[in-house]
Amino acid sequence: MKKVATIYDVAREAGVSHQTVTRYLQGFEGIRDSTRQRVEAALARLQYRPNPAARQLRLRRSNRIAVLADRIGQGGPALIVRGVTELVQKRGYVSDIIAVDGEDPESVDAAIDLATEYQVAGILATAQTDVVLERLQRRTLAVPMVIDAQLVDPVSGVLVGQLVGEKAAEHLLELGHRRIGYVSGPDGWFAARDRAAGFIAAVQDAGGEIVWVREGDWSAHSGYQAWQALTADEYAVTAVAAANDSMAIGVMAAALDSGHAVPERLSVIGIDDVEESRFVRPALTTVQLDFEGEGARLAAQLIDRISLAGSASDADPMSSTGSEPYSPNLIVRSSTARVMQRPRSNSAKRRPA
Repeated sequence: MKKVATIYDVAREAGVSHQTVTRYLQGFEGIRDSTRQRVEAALARLQYRPNPAARQLRLRRSNRIAVLADRIGQGGPALIVRGVTELVQKRGYVSDIIAVDGEDPESVDAAIDLATEYQVAGILATAQTDVVLERLQRRTLAVPMVIDAQLVDPVSGVLVGQLVGEKAAEHLLELGHRRIGYVSGPDGWFAARDRAAGFIAAVQDAGGEIVWVREGDWSAHSGYQAWQALTADEYAVTAVAAANDSMAIGVMAAALDSGHAVPERLSVIGIDDVEESRFVRPALTTVQLDFEGEGARLAAQLIDRISLAGSASDADPMSSTGSEPYSPNLIVRSSTARVMQRPRSNSAKRRPA
């Protein structure tokens, strides 16, 4: 096994003291150019990699971050956690994932207790529901915490969830749809409420009509059931939007089973751009979100607060991360099309002579 280089190895290679190498690694500016060049060359030859864990130990600080993950089995939350863990690892920290049931207050309290039982540098919580956010806000913690709840686009000042709903509505409106159905997520979820609010407002502001709204549970089965439960009059929509791709796929399956061809008679759009949306037939039009990027931004914000030490815990846990805009991306596939003028049914056929 190849020996891992230490700062002492680098010091010997460069012909300087280990204190000089340490000052260089800490960004100290008062090092002569010739000395700096020797240190840089030695670092490159020895392929030296800093050991963040050892540094944290010397400073008597933890390098562990607790990640309270709500609904980790769902596509979006799982990708957020992936983005968090990858960024955390790159920055020299270790992430401890603690699962949370977003509808059970006792589960949230137990997760917070577990996180604070051990020495952690900070806590990152993905709060998908009112229950999680309420329990988190009740606690006073000695370490910095970042909460992923209703993120706001720093450029427009609009909730990201509403922007997503608006993007889906704009696509259907541009295709000429004016009588539209909507399948929402569970009402207790921030994403469900925000996406529905943005979608419904955009349709109504453009003079369209939301003919019906059905609540699902994010599953394809609930999308299938939502369409099946419609009355005969409620079938008279030209498009349906769903708050996520899984429910949209369920709607498409139920519509096809009931004789409503997609997209000839019914356009369907989802949100999230899960991998399966590309492979169903017809392929699903959707609004793509950068969940992993969101997780990375949240993790970077938390680590910045940790670095600020004492002042970090005074920061607003709900503040947005940076100034980069959140830009939902419309992915147009074959499940949506322009409104077609339906031919009149010829109920009065000629009788044979």
